[in-house]
Amino acid sequence: MAKSDLVVGLDIGTTKICAVVGEPGDNGVDIIGIGKAPSTGLRRGVVVNIEQTVQCIKKALEEAELMAGCEIRSVYAGIAGSHIKGFNSHGVIAVKGGEVIQKDVERVIEAAKAVAIPLDREVIHTLPQEFIVDDQRGIADPLGMAGVRLETKVHIVTGAVTSAQNIIRSCHRAGLDVADIVLESLASSKAVLSAEEQEIGVAIVDIGGGTTDLAIFSNDSIKHTSVLALGGNNLTNDIAFGLRTPMQAAEEIKMLHGCALADMIETDELIEVPSVGGRESRTMSKRVLAEICEPRVEEILALVDQELEKSGFKQMIAAGVVLTGGTSMIDGMQDLADQIFDLPVRIGYPSGIGGLIDVVDSPKYATAVGLLKFGCEKEMAGQDRRSFGIRDEGTFNRILGRMRKWFTDIA
Repeated sequence: MAKSDLVVGLDIGTTKICAVVGEPGDNGVDIIGIGKAPSTGLRRGVVVNIEQTVQCIKKALEEAELMAGCEIRSVYAGIAGSHIKGFNSHGVIAVKGGEVIQKDVERVIEAAKAVAIPLDREVIHTLPQEFIVDDQRGIADPLGMAGVRLETKVHIVTGAVTSAQNIIRSCHRAGLDVADIVLESLASSKAVLSAEEQEIGVAIVDIGGGTTDLAIFSNDSIKHTSVLALGGNNLTNDIAFGLRTPMQAAEEIKMLHGCALADMIETDELIEVPSVGGRESRTMSKRVLAEICEPRVEEILALVDQELEKSGFKQMIAAGVVLTGGTSMIDGMQDLADQIFDLPVRIGYPSGIGGLIDVVDSPKYATAVGLLKFGCEKEMAGQDRRSFGIRDEGTFNRILGRMRKWFTDIA
């Protein structure tokens, strides 16, 4: 098989790095390989140690290459962290020939992007929500339509230049090209949301190790994105502190016995808790663990609910909330979320895939599978891969480049 036929999604997370290899098929994406490694070089979704991150990426890639029987050269990498900011913008242009052509669509999106962005930030995504031709609203694709005025509403996602560059540097030092950088909540939505949910309104909440990512969809377009700097690691810290146990043991206890609702646990259920410093393990009530977990999970979900209210779109999410990410697998998470959001809630598993389905059939692989699906969609649509380099150009050169592009468009 030609290497160019394969697409790789690389989820560079706070607790794990996961590479998923797949190929576009008639029924979607066929997964042919997966590799994962513990992540030690990130904190709250941001690279804090490049060398450790590079080593973890290499380990995950080796495992994926072995399973898929190929050599990985290029990846679609995820980005998260509290530096991510999303906002809505609006652009208007005049249609020159009376009929909307591709160049008009590109011009109106450029007009919507013409907003003041600080020099330490860069645009990661410009996502069209709808087009308006003259006064006709709700148009998904205006190509070929007659009109004299074209408008668009877009959602723009920006991130810190340094954070994006550190992800690119880490990939380059691991011997990889970065085909594109993708917001992790947008990637997860590709894996777990149905077209019907996105049409009538849905919120996806991806609870990872270091961050909780939120994206709201309605009328088949993205309306709001945000990233909260809280996640499963905060819960692990609470367990380690509350039960006086090592971090590694706390993580295992969380995944095996963690429960977000203390009322679900019988008082006579017991668990074994390893002690610190070589002391003997202790037996404790499972209810004590649930009483440690519940307040932290409640805090994370309450902050998400506040963000939903603040966005102004909570009334539009008729399909409810989809929880995904590794921390969403804790017992009682869905029931507690039902109470806090007062909306229908389900746990999101990757769907619309073929091949090694059972290997990735878990919410913790939603982002990696979503990155893979994002890449396959882009390649099947015939879009060129963006090749990300390490930025060394100065501000003057960037402005000069933009001015050259404007003059070329006018000509």
